[in-house]
This record gives sequence, C-alpha cells and structure tokens, in this order.
Amino acid sequence: MTPWTILPANPKASTRCVMVLGTTSNAGKSWIATALCRWYARQGFKVAPFKAQNMSNNARVVAGGEIGSAQYFQALAACAEPDVRMNPLLLKPERDTHSQVILMGQVRRELSTLPWHERSERVWPQIVRALDALYAENDIVVIEGAGSPTEINLMAGDIVNLRVARHANARCLLVTDIDRGGAFAHLYGTWALMPPADRGLLAGFVLNKFRGDACLLAPAPQRLEELTGVPTVATLPMLWRHGLPEEDGVFDHRGGAASGEVTRTIAVVAYPRISNLDEFQPLANIAGVRLRWARSPADVADADWIILPGSKNTSGDLAWLCAQGLDRAVTAHAARGGAVLGVCGGLQMLGETLIDPHGVDGTRPGLGLLPVVTVFAANKTVRHRDATFSHFAGPWSALSGLSVRGYEIHHGQTVQHSAKTATGDHVVSVMADDLAWCNGAGNVLGLYLHGLFENPVVLRAFFGVQARTPDAVFDGLADHIDSHFEPGVLRSLIA
Repeated sequence: MTPWTILPANPKASTRCVMVLGTTSNAGKSWIATALCRWYARQGFKVAPFKAQNMSNNARVVAGGEIGSAQYFQALAACAEPDVRMNPLLLKPERDTHSQVILMGQVRRELSTLPWHERSERVWPQIVRALDALYAENDIVVIEGAGSPTEINLMAGDIVNLRVARHANARCLLVTDIDRGGAFAHLYGTWALMPPADRGLLAGFVLNKFRGDACLLAPAPQRLEELTGVPTVATLPMLWRHGLPEEDGVFDHRGGAASGEVTRTIAVVAYPRISNLDEFQPLANIAGVRLRWARSPADVADADWIILPGSKNTSGDLAWLCAQGLDRAVTAHAARGGAVLGVCGGLQMLGETLIDPHGVDGTRPGLGLLPVVTVFAANKTVRHRDATFSHFAGPWSALSGLSVRGYEIHHGQTVQHSAKTATGDHVVSVMADDLAWCNGAGNVLGLYLHGLFENPVVLRAFFGVQARTPDAVFDGLADHIDSHFEPGVLRSLIA
C-alpha cells in the first residue's frame, strides 16, 4: 500500500469541492469519485460525496429513505454516514419512458408526471440546500457528474453537471475512456462545447482505462494542453476486478470471469429492469466463481445456481423472461433439484401470481415454483433489517441458523398461497416477518432481504472464503490514483 501523509485539517471557511465530470457515461466517474473520497479521507479531512441527480435502479437504504448505490459506497469510502443529501434526486427507470422519482429519499409521484425541464427547476432549490449543507459540515465535498456535461440538448436544464460546478466553484476533472478510442477528440470536443466561463473550472484531463505504453501517447497530451490550456493530469491503467460495483449496467464481462479453476457457475438473470445488481459484486470477487449474466436459456444451461435478482418492473421483466424461454429453463433447473434464488422482485416472480390493485407494477401469473402470492401495495417498504434463518434442508441449508444484515426496498407484500398449501404444495418460511420462503425440497429460495452476499458469514458458509472488505477495496482504489496522478495534483485540487 502506498504510504500517505496526514495533512492539517481544513477549517470550514476553506471547504473545497472537487468534481469528477466525464466525456461519456461509463467513463469511470463513479469509481474515481470513490477513490478521491478515500484518498482525501486518508489525509485527515472530513469528506462527503455528492451527486445531484442519479439515474439508476441500484439503490441503498439510508436514514430518511434511499439513495443511489454509488453515493452510498462513496460515503463509506469517505468514512462518512450515508445521507439522503448526498444524492438528493434519484430516478429509477421503470419503463423506457417513465422513471420513479425519489427526492430526498422519498418517492414523489407528482414529480414523475412533470415535463423534464419543469421538474428540474422544481427540484433545484432542494439540490442546492443539500449541497450547501454538506459544504458547511465538511472539509471537502467530492462531487460526481452524470453522463456528459455538454449534451447541448440538455444543458439548458442541467442540474447535475456544470450548474452544480458553478454553484460549488468546484475544481473539475474531466475523465474519458481511452479504451473506446477517440479519447482526445472527446476531451477537446467537451471542452469546446463548454461555455467559456465554465472552462476555467477545469483543473485537468484524466485518461482512464489505458492499456499499453503511456509514452506512445505523446505528443497528444501536450498538443491538447496547447489547444485548451488544460493539462492531462493522470493516465490511469485499465483496472480489472477492482471490487467496486459498476454504476451503469451489469459488471464488465472480465469483472465476472472466474480467476483460477472454476468451482461454481452462478447465472444471474439480467432482465431489462434489473435492480440492485450491485449486491452480487462480492460473488465476482471470489476466486473460482464464474458469475454470468443470463439473457437466454443457453446462459443458464450449465449453472450451479440460478439467481433471479430484483426488478424495478417485476411484471414486465417476468414477461421478458418468459419471452426468452428462460421461464422453462429456470423451471427445468429447479425440477432437477438445481438451486434457484429469487431476491425481492425475483422472489415475487417465483410465486403463483402478482396482483396489482394500485397500478404500481402490473398483474401477471408467476413461475409457480413457490406457493406464495404477491400483492403490490401503494406505499414502498424501505428499511434496514437484521434477521436469522431458521434450520432447513437442501442446497441452501448452509444458511441455516445464520444471522444476516440487509435491506428491503419493495412495493410487493408476499404471503403463502393458502389453497396451494392446503393441497400439499409445501413452502417453509425460513425467516420471520414474511422475509423468506423455501420450497419443500429446499432448492428454491425466495427472500426480500437484499445484500445477502455482502455478509461475510454467508460467503464463508458457501465458499469457505474470507470476503474482501469494502475498506480494502476503497484503499486499493485510492492507492491506484495516488500512483498514477501527476505528483501534487490531488493536493493542488484543494489548495
């Protein structure tokens, strides 16, 4: 681990904001912001993360409601308590043209119906209050942008990129994914489209995901600085399997590839509105585990486990699953005694039927692998939970007696199907308070508790391994930027 120097703590009057912008989505903003949070925290500063608006179905429960998972992990990296102010606006896509709007941790149905520009202006005052409060309480605020800051069709209603940078007077890094090609054109084009007054906020360009000899980049960084006046302050090598969940989409294919001999293949069904997939990152970190994202029956054919994850549109994703033929593949796997796990929306799919009296999600028959019924409630359940598994048999019996911690985020309320149970279709409640059920054979398990595999006791029970701790992941990211940013740059951003 790279040694670091403890810097004197900043007085509040000199609070600084460092912002990470990107030329595109998936340029690396989230993990770099996470690394900065840990790097500055290791210098003795009080640090908080911030992202004004996040569009993601990966969310975590915090005091006051829910925020995007990226800001949750950034807060942990900063050694701070996660807070709804760190991500005041969260958009959770339910369909291609509709998102659930969450403001300061709570669902706001009236905001979902507003035109985009009108909604932006409505929520901007609360975004500013949240940012100002974090600014007043911390030495450094690390801000993450979204997508590109210079999408000319969106800039007039911007509430997450340059408008935030101006309000915070932030020192900005502009990150690009050089592995895609065209990195210098992306950087120059983004700079050129920025309003001249905002260009002065740019402190440096960052080349991310570089593979090869950095000497071969010359003279491009020098020429870019001549054109823009902005130096290239870091060339970050490609970092596979860094251990942090991806913010956008499923993990990179190499991130889910097994290291060493494959001892278990786990197929996670990747339906269109998959949610909370970040909870499976610990599985990708285990040597010998092949984590596969399944979109066809062939993807689950040789799987040891099939996992149906959470969904932001359970009925719609269940229809997609059936259209791909995955319903038959999952059912056949279960009939052979194969292990099937459903989490939240996945649990709901495993049941007999989904009933939607409030127009929340949709009514649809389930897969019928568990004799339970789900009714969607108007209000969402959002809470942390500590729970203990009862003793049961079958492939999931390693969980028997384990006490675990996790969280719930769901509209559905699930109960046993009394008629099915009466006719001998057996189901076992393996957690109190309607949290988890298992079939009689013990191979089909459904639970509402997110975060099962983030419990070290669970990983030890199934894989006999000591989990890589989040702190180890955060320190690794901080070491990576410490080694590859130009000397003095990280300190100069807060000078």
